[in-house]
Amino acid sequence: MGKGLLIVLSGPSGVGKGTVCNELRRRLPDLVYSVSATTRNPRLGEENGVNYFFKSREQFEEMIANDQLLEFAEYVGNYYGTPRDFVEATLQSGKDIILEIEVQGALKVKSKFPEGIFVFLLPPSLDELKGRIVGRGTENQATIDHRMSVAADEIGLMENYDYAVVNDEIDQACHRIQSIIVAEHCKIRPKCEEIAAR
Repeated sequence: MGKGLLIVLSGPSGVGKGTVCNELRRRLPDLVYSVSATTRNPRLGEENGVNYFFKSREQFEEMIANDQLLEFAEYVGNYYGTPRDFVEATLQSGKDIILEIEVQGALKVKSKFPEGIFVFLLPPSLDELKGRIVGRGTENQATIDHRMSVAADEIGLMENYDYAVVNDEIDQACHRIQSIIVAEHCKIRPKCEEIAAR
């Protein structure tokens, strides 16, 4: 049995990463979702090891010091990060794992785990992206303008990824990502190494 693939799904805020990721997990039940670690308190119904690995601030800072995170960031006074052990154990077991993350986090993962498969989810257009953000009805104009400026910068970082998938329609976007996963599993080098190890 070969190693699994780490699929990193990333893209600007509002592009639909969560929706696409949920649909992929529905279609591919063996695809493992990368569970993040956080110092925030569990919300009602959240389970440790399912929704997040809930850590104290001291535990999280120990993970940072021991290089046990592929990436981490601090938002509104709480840490969030991707535990290296969980990802590596899943890959060693032969299962694919998907990490849904923002662009800066994805680039940090790439610096520590360059063998991952990095997929950039694109909006059909910036106008369409703006429409999706406005449609949420949760942000004022200044926040929307800021998000659009950040999105344009992030799209400029797309060259650091292996694949770009336009999220024009969920079904099509998922089909494209599934095709990428199949193609990556058929790559020659890992197959040669796998056969040589038998």
